[in-house]
Amino acid sequence: MLKAIQLTKHLVKTSRMARAFSSGPAPLKMDFSEKVNTNEIKLKDPNNLKKLNICQAVTNALDTALSSDPNTYVFGEDVKFGGVFRCTVGLNSKFGTDRVFNTPLSEQGIIGFSVGLAAAGGVPIPEIQFADYIFPAFDQFVNEAAKYRYRTAGRFNAGGITCRVAYGAVGHGGNYHSQAPEAHFLNSPGISIVIPRNPIQTKGLLLASIRSPDPVLFFEPKILYRMSEDMVPVEDYTIPLGKAEVVREGKDITLVGYGASIRQLQMGAKMAEEKGVQCEIIDLRTVVPYDIETIEKSVKKTGRLLVTHEGPLIGGVAADIAANIHERCFLHMQAPIKRVCGYDTPFPFVYEPFYIPNRLKIFDGIMETMEY
Repeated sequence: MLKAIQLTKHLVKTSRMARAFSSGPAPLKMDFSEKVNTNEIKLKDPNNLKKLNICQAVTNALDTALSSDPNTYVFGEDVKFGGVFRCTVGLNSKFGTDRVFNTPLSEQGIIGFSVGLAAAGGVPIPEIQFADYIFPAFDQFVNEAAKYRYRTAGRFNAGGITCRVAYGAVGHGGNYHSQAPEAHFLNSPGISIVIPRNPIQTKGLLLASIRSPDPVLFFEPKILYRMSEDMVPVEDYTIPLGKAEVVREGKDITLVGYGASIRQLQMGAKMAEEKGVQCEIIDLRTVVPYDIETIEKSVKKTGRLLVTHEGPLIGGVAADIAANIHERCFLHMQAPIKRVCGYDTPFPFVYEPFYIPNRLKIFDGIMETMEY
């Protein structure tokens, strides 16, 4: 066994891709901060702002929800002391163990409890520590939370659930701490899926999700927790669900993504701009139901479309968007729709930086589409 471990370490260290990744200057710390358009947010005092990262924006949104509705409850594994990412820090001491508490290590039990609590009139905000561990709760979310109102002809409703989930690649998480499983829930009517990219979005979309009549899976890109900072409004506000944001306007090609992929799209678009290509970037924000009208309007202008996400290519969000746009914009297309996604393999460890879409893959996809 020892020899096998030593051999594995040797192969990893000496592989061609590992050598390429480890050579050269140390990478700079990524900065995902950006100038954010807040025109869609209605504020009483637009000057009352506080600098927050995404993790702090989650805490602030949960604090706001707990303060505004006494029937709101926050719970999950290690939530009482602040959670593994510290997104619930301080909430237990402020609101007490009756409303912010730990649960056993049972994702199925966490969501099952949430269904019962929502059906009884509560507003549960459960946390699943990592998206990779949401699968034991799949049945409870898809067959119970999403369908409860349909099964009972509206007599009972579990729509008050907002399940927070840390998801996505971090550079070394492998197949138990880096997966992007949102596509598994695409074909589950009754569920909304929301994925923010910055602190302002995080607070507004999380509060909108908590107040939504539908069960919501709120996926939080954990690589962005402390890499993105904004001046976030202190007051209570929401951002509409189901509405995409045009992050950057352009005339040559439409780029669509969500979460951490938006930053990669921005960097890829900047590289393409040096080649004379003007890219339009759309952040879905709400992945289900996604804003097909905004995408359609853009594609009819540009005639080209590239969609990206971290999850595997087959059966992903990009595939559904591509099919939808093909039906709506066929006569407007100047090139085939391009998908830049993860590979159809389990999420790797040492090769994770090569698995996920990055600015270079996106740039190549843009130029390939433009040269068609």
